[in-house]
Amino acid sequence: MYLTLLILLPVTVFALVFLFFVALSRLTEKMAYKSCNNPKGKFESYACGEDVAEHRIKPDYAQFFPIAFFFTIMHVITLMIATSPESVMDILGISALFLITAYISILIIFRRDREDD
Repeated sequence: MYLTLLILLPVTVFALVFLFFVALSRLTEKMAYKSCNNPKGKFESYACGEDVAEHRIKPDYAQFFPIAFFFTIMHVITLMIATSPESVMDILGISALFLITAYISILIIFRRDREDD
């Protein structure tokens, strides 16, 4: 009985699974692909087969953040309204507060977009 309790402990399960995958990795290491031309290439990131000498593209997320901020606010407000208490008066007050907050945050987002132009 104590052995089954010991085996079911999260630390024991983690250690057993970790040791299993370490052993599996060691056993299958001999089957792994080894390149004769570029032995260091195995540890580089995959870029669709393209060897990129210099990284030319530097993405700009300036347009992404206002949209992400808007969706974050809307999802949080929806979650808060959906999980409000059952009392109708509380729901109306909290819902109005959250909708006003959403409206103000959208105005802030569009105001910043106009100032950037």
